[in-house]
Parts: sequence; C-alpha cells; structure tokens
Amino acid sequence: MQIWVDADACPNVIKEILFRAAERRRIPLVLVANQPMHTPPSQFISSVRVTAGFDVADNHIVKHVQAGDLAVTADIPLAAAVIERRGYALNPRGEFYSNENIGQRLAMRNLMEELRSSGEQIGGPARLNQRDRMAFANELDRFLTRCAASG
Repeated sequence: MQIWVDADACPNVIKEILFRAAERRRIPLVLVANQPMHTPPSQFISSVRVTAGFDVADNHIVKHVQAGDLAVTADIPLAAAVIERRGYALNPRGEFYSNENIGQRLAMRNLMEELRSSGEQIGGPARLNQRDRMAFANELDRFLTRCAASG
C-alpha cells in the first residue's frame, strides 16, 4: 500500500500529518506536484515533479495508483479515477470518497462549475479549520489501522 498526494493543492498542515503518519507506519508516501516540493528526509517520503499543465499531476497519480492505495485529494474527478482503479480517496477535510457518493459529488461539482462559468458569484470552500484537520488525522489513522490489521 502506498499513499499518493495531489500535492499542488494540499494544505501544508495536511502534508505534515501525512509525513508523520508515513514515518510512524513506515508507509511509502509520494507527493505529486508541478512545482518543487519540500519533503523531510525519510526513506518513506518522496516527491515527483511533473510538468506544468492541466491535470498532469492527476494523470500521473492515476497512471501509478494500484488497488488498495490511498490518494489524498480534493479533486473529485481524480478521486473518481482512483476509486475506479480500486484505490481509496480521502479529501483534506477527512471525508472519504466512495462508489456510493462519488457520482453525487461529481454532479454537484459540475453544477457549481456551470454556475461559475455563467457568471454566478459562488464562493469556494470554507478555509480548513482545526476540526477539519482533526477529522483528516482521525480518518487517516483509522484507515491505516484497518489496512495494517488486514494485511
């Protein structure tokens, strides 16, 4: 099992949680971004710099993710592609995407995108708060504990 991070948009506080988890659990963690990424020295943590461009990092993750891997992303189409490849997808607010909710999330994303493109002034998501960080850390820990117990 490996953890993939859509790192361009991932908040630093979430990356720090992931760094600690990768070290503690001895799980490979790969940050994928189109800009240089600072990672702590670790045999478990690495980064891949991809060329700039629309969905280049996402495509790299989809190409390399294996069944059972975890992707950390707020990008709903990327999450859908990971789930399709039998991986798991967790957003930085601690919510897992699943076969049961991904269709609804994609539809809502597309609706919001359509409204924005028609000129509607729609705010983006709320800032990540302490509760979100705790939810992420807790869900990540539960997931990694289940994975360790099953294999």
